[in-house]
Amino acid sequence: MVDIAHQAAIGPASKDATPALVPLTAIEPGPWRALAQRAVEPNGYYLPAWELAVSASARGRTGASALSVCGGSSTRLIGLMPVVSLWQAWKIPLPALVSAHPYGTLCSPLIDRDASVEAATRLLQRARKAGAHALILRDVALDGAAMASLKEALGRDRLTSRVLSSYVRASLDATQDGDRLLQEALGAKKLKELRRQRHRLEEHGAISFDVARKVDEIKPALETFLQLEASGWKGKRGTALLQDAGDAVFIRRAVPALAETAQCEIVTLHAGATPVAAGIVLRHQDRAFFFKLGIDERFARYSPGVQLTLDLTRHLCADPVIASADSTASADHPMINPIWRGRFAIGDVLIPLRRHDPIVALIHAALIMRGLARETARRAIHLLRK
Repeated sequence: MVDIAHQAAIGPASKDATPALVPLTAIEPGPWRALAQRAVEPNGYYLPAWELAVSASARGRTGASALSVCGGSSTRLIGLMPVVSLWQAWKIPLPALVSAHPYGTLCSPLIDRDASVEAATRLLQRARKAGAHALILRDVALDGAAMASLKEALGRDRLTSRVLSSYVRASLDATQDGDRLLQEALGAKKLKELRRQRHRLEEHGAISFDVARKVDEIKPALETFLQLEASGWKGKRGTALLQDAGDAVFIRRAVPALAETAQCEIVTLHAGATPVAAGIVLRHQDRAFFFKLGIDERFARYSPGVQLTLDLTRHLCADPVIASADSTASADHPMINPIWRGRFAIGDVLIPLRRHDPIVALIHAALIMRGLARETARRAIHLLRK
């Protein structure tokens, strides 16, 4: 049964000789980058340099395929959705495709702004041709332009998507003045306390906020970040990037490759010669994506992660190219939520591909059962950690 469902979700289901699904590596980076420039909604985690590196070696995220479509009779790429089968994603033996997880928590597909509904319609057709009965889009911007295009395409077939789960996460309106934004977000009392902590940190050396953009700058900055991340609580839990060989290969490939196209930077806060916090930031169109943060916990009393985020906020607000930043953080994140006060909804969405399809009901039920099992396990782990 597993083999049948897996093949149904990834194999051709029509006599059309054009493959419905291709390996992600079969998509040429040039047309992929061109589509990303025209995308109706930015997603730094689906840029080719990033997602190809993830799919090649990142832990639990390898082997993605691609639903890809061109416009009309042209060869111009107008839609791209990296996917895996439902079996590959969650070991559920039913014929569905799931958006490939690119490490960052955003899976909104790349859809050409000049042909958004056509691209969305053709992506759904591709999924049907692949034998899938449903698409599960995880971690998509529920009110974003990509989801709006898919909803319009579904409406034409009298189909309706279903939100499986959702949460609200922090974002930054980078069109504002950085200092004014921080004053409004944190208030005078909190900022005063943070300035006091910064002065105490300064006793260990002059404070500097450094931005690495060029490839020769970003490689050593990345190693600094990796060491900081592994030295903290992520290292203790065994989830730091440096602790898995595949993850380390992915990040060392992706970051310099994106730096070549000015789509990644690493920000580092130093006290004298000592790095006390560092973060990786992706850039796509007019949006930044705060991927990860690492700190030296020996300096935890001075809030180095918060201090870095304050400087990053001013940095992004001063950049005329950047209009917004996605924290890509969890709901109610204790560090970023008080600083970045913008909010938007992220969720997992079930998209049926045929009307009145009983298999979609089975898929939905299986996903509900999986969610309940995960929540039970999460609570157990939480209790054990306490």
